[in-house]
Amino acid sequence: MTRAGQKWRPSLGLVIFAMLASVATLPLIGLFFFRLYDNQLIHQTQAELIAQSRVLAAIYAKEVEARLGAGIVLGAEIPPEARPDPEDRLTPIRPTLDLAGNDLLRRRPDALPAKTPADPAYIDIGARLMPIILETQKVTLAGFRILDPHGVVIAGRQEVGQSLAHIEEVAAALRGQYSAALRIRVPDRPPPPIYSISRGVGVHVFSAMPVIVDNHVAGVIYTSRTPSNIFEHLYQERGKFLLAALAVVLATIAIGLVFSRTITRPMRELVDRAARIGKGDRDAFQPLQHYGTREFAQLSDSFLDMAEKLSRRSDYIATFSAHLTHELKSPLTSIKGAAELLLDSLRSKSDNLTPAEQKNFVSNILGDTERLEAMTQRLRELARAESPPQNERTELAAVIGNLKSRFPSRIITATGCLDRSVGMSSEKALIVLSHLVDNAVRHNAKNIRLEAVPEHAGVRMTVSNDGDPISEPNRERIFDAFFTTRRDTGGTGMGLAIVQAVMTSHGGSIRLLPAGESVAFELQFPAA
Repeated sequence: MTRAGQKWRPSLGLVIFAMLASVATLPLIGLFFFRLYDNQLIHQTQAELIAQSRVLAAIYAKEVEARLGAGIVLGAEIPPEARPDPEDRLTPIRPTLDLAGNDLLRRRPDALPAKTPADPAYIDIGARLMPIILETQKVTLAGFRILDPHGVVIAGRQEVGQSLAHIEEVAAALRGQYSAALRIRVPDRPPPPIYSISRGVGVHVFSAMPVIVDNHVAGVIYTSRTPSNIFEHLYQERGKFLLAALAVVLATIAIGLVFSRTITRPMRELVDRAARIGKGDRDAFQPLQHYGTREFAQLSDSFLDMAEKLSRRSDYIATFSAHLTHELKSPLTSIKGAAELLLDSLRSKSDNLTPAEQKNFVSNILGDTERLEAMTQRLRELARAESPPQNERTELAAVIGNLKSRFPSRIITATGCLDRSVGMSSEKALIVLSHLVDNAVRHNAKNIRLEAVPEHAGVRMTVSNDGDPISEPNRERIFDAFFTTRRDTGGTGMGLAIVQAVMTSHGGSIRLLPAGESVAFELQFPAA
């Protein structure tokens, strides 16, 4: 038999532990590797900048509208296809920056000298907005720069009078489109795809909100802010984080205990039972102490049933072989002895055996040969009887008709549901009934009665006869192979054993009913 190679294999408990540990670390993988939590903080920062910029843009627009009559010059006109639908009451701007994408840019380029100075009207607007910017920065910690329609800074702590029009997000805003950028804070070098965990290397969120007046760009609110660092945020929320981590650990332990009780523990017990059964321990056929799951209970029951049947089969074969050897020994010894005497008589110069004695020895040989032939026929029937059925079915009426023709000298009476089909071939059903009737005939029965009663699981048939009663000591042994009370008249003791084997292999049964006025057997034929 091919066995599994002797190499290291993980145990089921180790596999379950590794899987649970992997599942428990998935939140951390999402936080630090895929930067999910960082992205959430960046989205939060961008949303705050959008809200603050939009408020300042509305104030800026009112200041510009108040100066339209004085001839203030607006910027580029927004194309018709880029203008918002006037019927839309809500036009929200969603945060879209993503660390895992291609949104991380180099550090922001420095401001350049303005080609033309800002219009005094816009400088006046910047001066009026400056107090609002300063008060807002105290709370939000964001950086604000107010730009005119040409990208020149008109308000802010630094870079006033310089141009930022060459920066990508500002250039998009000067065309009337909101734009945002995520820029790294390190010196000018290729940025990593996902920024370092170190606090010394961070990012800036830049937001460029256009100010629209009469479908023209009147300026840009350019804001920036550094998002909260993940470790700083987790430290601030350390209590909740520790509770979440504790919940994950406890949940993992609970799931591991459930797996251990429902899978690992029953499997180890079943493996131990298999080893004990292999060593011949008869107590190992007892049910498991704990099954865990329905499927494992079915597997355990099927395995133990199979092992028990194989054990019984092994015991049956051993016992059957011993009986068969004993039964064959007597006729073979008799044949051998008679043949040797005849051979000695032929070799002797004087006739040691009379013709009558020679004829008697030959008759004994022929009789023992017939007994061996009958025994081999019964063995073939027994082997065929124990073969599993193959979608067999037959009606009892046809079987009983053949039975009556086989025993014409006996009165066979059959009543009941004889037209009902049973799960057995007509040949095997005839073998069962023929052995019962033959056994009755050999015990001086004249009348045999068969009575069939329908049942949900098949047909229950009672076969009774008026032959010699079965003695009480023999009632418990009549189904044993080779047990017979007619050995001297050629009985093999295998008829009822064959009947029982046929009924059992087809899912039926046979039993001897309690002693009464007649000898009666009860057959349970399976339904077709």
